[in-house]
This record gives sequence, C-alpha cells and structure tokens, in this order.
Amino acid sequence: MGEPLYKLNDAHAIEVSKQYCRQTGIDPDEPPRFNQKYCPAELAAKLVKYGEYIEVIHFFIGKFLSSISGSPITITVTDDQGYMLEFAGDPTIINTVKQLGIEEGVRFNKDAGTNSIDLCLTYGRPFQLIGTEHYHSILHRLACYSTCFRSEDGRVMGTISLMTELDFAHPHLLALLCTMADSVERELLLRRQNTQLQMLNQFLLDTNFYGVVITNGLGNILEMNERCRSMLHLDGQTDYAGTSVFNIDLIGSYFKRAIKRHEESIGVELNLAVKDDEHCYMLDVLPVYDNDRSIVRVVGTIRDITEMKKTEEILRNTEKLVFAGQIAVGIAHEIRNPLTTVKGMLQLLGKDNCLRHYNLIMSELERMNMIVGEFLILGKPQAVQFREERCFPILQEVLNLFEIQAALNFININCDVDADLPVRCDRNQIKQVFMNIVKNAIEALPHAGNIRILLEARGTFQLIRIADDGVGMNEQVLQRIGEPFHTTKPEGNGLGMMIVKKIIDAHHGRLEIASEPGRGTTVDIYLPAYNP
Repeated sequence: MGEPLYKLNDAHAIEVSKQYCRQTGIDPDEPPRFNQKYCPAELAAKLVKYGEYIEVIHFFIGKFLSSISGSPITITVTDDQGYMLEFAGDPTIINTVKQLGIEEGVRFNKDAGTNSIDLCLTYGRPFQLIGTEHYHSILHRLACYSTCFRSEDGRVMGTISLMTELDFAHPHLLALLCTMADSVERELLLRRQNTQLQMLNQFLLDTNFYGVVITNGLGNILEMNERCRSMLHLDGQTDYAGTSVFNIDLIGSYFKRAIKRHEESIGVELNLAVKDDEHCYMLDVLPVYDNDRSIVRVVGTIRDITEMKKTEEILRNTEKLVFAGQIAVGIAHEIRNPLTTVKGMLQLLGKDNCLRHYNLIMSELERMNMIVGEFLILGKPQAVQFREERCFPILQEVLNLFEIQAALNFININCDVDADLPVRCDRNQIKQVFMNIVKNAIEALPHAGNIRILLEARGTFQLIRIADDGVGMNEQVLQRIGEPFHTTKPEGNGLGMMIVKKIIDAHHGRLEIASEPGRGTTVDIYLPAYNP
C-alpha cells in the first residue's frame, strides 16, 4: 500500500509525478501540452472573482520586482484548480513561456507534466523544481517555485509562482515567495476586517433609531450622525467633526467621565425641554481601549424613549384609575349602608318630633348621599358594546403603540396569522387585554429578545397566543396571577392581569398562562368565534 500523499517528501513527490508522465506516454522532448483551458468568458469571470486577490498580489509583486530590478523573473497567479490567471515580470521570460503554450487560461495539472503548480496544489505546500527536476527537457533551463495563498477560513484559493532562468536560481527565492503569500493573506484579512468595521460603523451612523457620537481619546468628535444632531437639537448646518464633545451640555459630562475616569455610563436617562415639549433619552457611553489599555475611541449612543415613557404613563394612569374606582366602590358601599340607616331613622321620627335642625340634618345627609353616588360613578365600569370584530386589526393597533419601544429595546415581534375568525366583543376592552399582555411581554425582556404572536382557530374558538422568551415566572407567582395587589414589578399593583381576566370572563372566553423561569411566558387567549 502506498504512502499517504501528505507524507511524501519533495524528491519522492517529484519522482511519483514523473512516473505518472512516463506511464501515460507523455514525451519529455516535446513542449508541455495543456488539455484544459478556460474559454474567454470563463477566464473573464474568474478574473472578476479573483479581482481583489489579484489586486493585492500585484501590489506585493510590484514591490518585490522593484527590489530585484534587472533580474529575469516572472511571477504568475493561478486559481485553486491550477488555471493560469495572470503574468507579471520580465517580458523576455513571459514571451518564452508563451511560445511554449503557457498562457492565461491554461491549466497546470499532472497531465501538463511535472510542474511546481500542480505539486503545490496536490500536496498543499510550497514546491520548487530546479532544472532537470522538470519532466520536459525544454524546461530544464528554468527554475520554478510555487506556494499557495489561502482565504481567511484556511481554504486554498490559488497559487503564486515564480519562474527564472537556472543561473538565477536560489534557495531563498522560495522563502521570499512564501513571505509574499503570507503578506497577501494578511492584507486581504485586514481589508475584510476594515470593510466589516466600516459597514458596522456606517450602519450605526445611518440608523434612524440611534443617535451616535464617536470621539477620540481626547474627546474630539470624529463622527456624529444626523439622528444625534436632531435629537439633541444641535445646529444642522454646523460640522461638529473635530470639536470637543465636552461642549455639548447634555452628554459632555458622561464622555468626560469615560475619558478621565475610565467609567462606562449605561442606561442613563436624560431629559431635554424643547419649547413646551419634554423629550426623554437613554444614553450609553463606552470607552474603547487598545492593547495597552489606552482609550482610542469613546462611543456614545442615544435612544429616544419619549413615546415609551408616555405609553408607560398612560398605562400607569389607567391602572391607577381602575384602582381608584375599586377603592371608591368599596368606600361608597361601606358609607352608604350606615348613611341609609341614619336617614331612615330620622325620617321615621319625622318633623313633628320637633327635632332641632331636622331640615339641616336631612339636607346634609342628602349631600353626603350625592357624594357617595359620585364615588360609585367613578367605580362604575363603562358601558360594554358587543359587536362583530376581528382580533388582528385590534392587535395591529396595539403593536403600533409598542413598535418604537420594542425597537429601542432590541425586541423582535413576529406575528403569524393562520386564521382571524370573527368574534363578538367590545373592541376597547379586548384592546386593553392585548395592551396589558404585550406590555408584560416587553417588560419581561429587559435585555432584548423575541415576542411571538400567533392567531389561529382552535375548534369554535379564536386563539391569540402571545409568547416571549424573557425572564419567566415560577409556579408560586403563576398561581397568584390576577390577584389584586400581587405583582413582581416594583411599580405595579397587580390590577392589570385582574382586569384581563375579568374582561375575558365577560366575553365567555378563557385565559391560559404557562411560564418557566429563564425560558419565558406564553399567554393563550381563547375567544368564542361568532356564528350569526
């Protein structure tokens, strides 16, 4: 059994190649023959594909050839299959090899005789053929050297080869060629990294969600996007590049803290009053260090959370109003009972008993009764109007309200509609249900995540499933959902899910909640489909 290819030494590998040539009847006294060649269109396509590689290789070839000016050296480039793509170097040698049929598009494989390109690609390592090591006698006056160049993931992309007259052969030429290939690979990797950084930088600067400020280690502004200037209400006609970020009152102190104290500022809430309108922003400022722990950049991002704050305030006021209404109803009932008794007893005594100030007392009792009635009105639910509706349009209105808040918190909301059945419901109440549950899902994702919404038919019910992959809840918390004043939120009062349950019950539907700590929460809402 033969020795594995990768274990063959150079001399043995060359001998194996020559033996193949003899066995296949290749005449060593004739010029090499190339059985495979790219057509012009194929060659043009390859040159486009290898354009960046060839551009970088040309740069290093130029530097190399300029350092050995006057030497009869030609350098060639092939693709990963051994097809010749480019020639560069001494015109005399280029003309000589072209007379031998070696030109752009031809393929150097084992059928072209023993050659350094085929050996290099076959064994995946540098090869040199000096004089008689070539199979064809017409090449015995040449020295050829080949090495691979690779992509960033390690794949062989092609070869760089050097040909010269035998009198100019030198062992260092192969080492120089390998150094050139290494330089090409490093330059290509650096280019791709720079391209990726430029794309990321451009993405950050072009985004409509973030204001971005980038400074150097001294606080001088290098980049500031239009969104940042708009949010901070800076003069759009002024070029802030090169000016100090410390002069921008709202954010300057945080950049100074990053540069002077090496402190990050994460999630800082800022308020900016513009005329009669107040804007709320969230600021992150992060220093970027080099290998010596010196600050080379400071990156600041600003998010507009004004709408999110307004939405939170609306929901908070809604919950407070419901809570106040429930308290009002409780107080009113407790007061009205003894009030009715006192009033009844006074009426039973009547005016004829000459009770002093009877009329005044009755008048005040009536006023008290009216006040209690106002408490009852505060706690009285709004009139319910059941109509035929579809859930998806209502859900869309709710998602539009939370769209900006979700985007600012890197939350992806995916909505799939398999079936949107008609249901008989009160639109405002169902909208309140969706708002409470979507709000809970967003608050369960403080550090980004996903919310998945599904609408489909389940028997005679319309299913609306709202699932998040957030913090989740344990069994004890899950069992107490819907109880007044039971909440895991610092500013909550536990009334939100209580309202949701009451609304769903009033619509003859059902609510199912599943949750697991660290895995997220799934809320299933079942509403009866409407069949007129």
